[in-house]
Amino acid sequence: MKILFDARFTRTDQHDGISRYGASLIEAVSRHAQVQMLISDERQLALLPDVPWVKVNSPLSPAELFVARRLNRFDADAVVSPMQTMGSWGRNYPLILTLHDLIYYQNPTPPGFLPLPVRLLWRLYHLAYWPQRVLLNRADVVATISHTTADLIKRHRLTRRPVRLVSNAPQPGTVPRAAGSAPEPFLLYMGSFMPYKNVETIVRGMSALPGYTLHLLSRISPDRQSELAALAAEPSRLVFHNGVTDEEYDALLRRATALVTLSKAEGYGLPVIEAMAAGTPVIASDIPIFREVSGGAALLVDPDRPEAFAAAVNDLTDPGCWEATAAAGLRRAGEYGWDASAKQLVDAAAEASRLFAARKRRRAR
Repeated sequence: MKILFDARFTRTDQHDGISRYGASLIEAVSRHAQVQMLISDERQLALLPDVPWVKVNSPLSPAELFVARRLNRFDADAVVSPMQTMGSWGRNYPLILTLHDLIYYQNPTPPGFLPLPVRLLWRLYHLAYWPQRVLLNRADVVATISHTTADLIKRHRLTRRPVRLVSNAPQPGTVPRAAGSAPEPFLLYMGSFMPYKNVETIVRGMSALPGYTLHLLSRISPDRQSELAALAAEPSRLVFHNGVTDEEYDALLRRATALVTLSKAEGYGLPVIEAMAAGTPVIASDIPIFREVSGGAALLVDPDRPEAFAAAVNDLTDPGCWEATAAAGLRRAGEYGWDASAKQLVDAAAEASRLFAARKRRRAR
């Protein structure tokens, strides 16, 4: 099977969630099928596996409306996009589009890295569900990364197409932290600082955790950093890294008491399973996606109660609780893997190919 995989959402400096998902899936799928990547910037290749590629327009370019006509000539058994916005006008190939989450319907602020015109379109797009339906129904199969999102797609009747799970997963080869090593008194937050991430509640909860520091790892604007620091009883116990390498992230995970996230919405929450794979306990908000991903292995708390977050951290001061939570997380992380996700995608591609061929036959009658 020949799969043409859209890798144009790969970052050029450091992976974000979508970028890592696409790169990891390409590498895993390449062991099961013939894969060719679409890129829009050769700098993306530094973060992508060594498989054949072709350069086309940026997915944010007006030329995206007609990209399908360029892709027709590759004679792929399926084209896969890790997003739902890929141009499909005039396509003559099976297509899988991916919807990760529905976060931006309830939280309409678009990612800040997008150009202003795209941010304006983003807001308009999320004012109603019908634009999403138009896009998804142009696919043959819709992929998503969690049962939680699949349920939301069904609840809002976003597509008539089959919805198939292609799961996220921790990075392969993660070696758990040494058994018996005592955790250090600091917490990690890995994620953006958009409003729905609810970092404010974590910061407020730190006032009840004397002796702990909170390391906030992702890039942050000076204004947003000032806003969060103003909420802290002791701003000196907030450590803003403004971005870390994978190696730095791994080293911090292996020393921390816990990774924490009190997000109000997620499509998956990759840092949760990454921490579990490293043998680090997780404290997360008690919402459906974290119940699904953690499978009971995380300490889940009310995301609106800073005192509940602080109480969960204090529970981990008991060595027995810390060790049991870490062990449960390791077991849960072992249930996810990119090879299993690759097989899910290959199966979805075969289904998309069958459905496309059947529709083509019906049109020819």
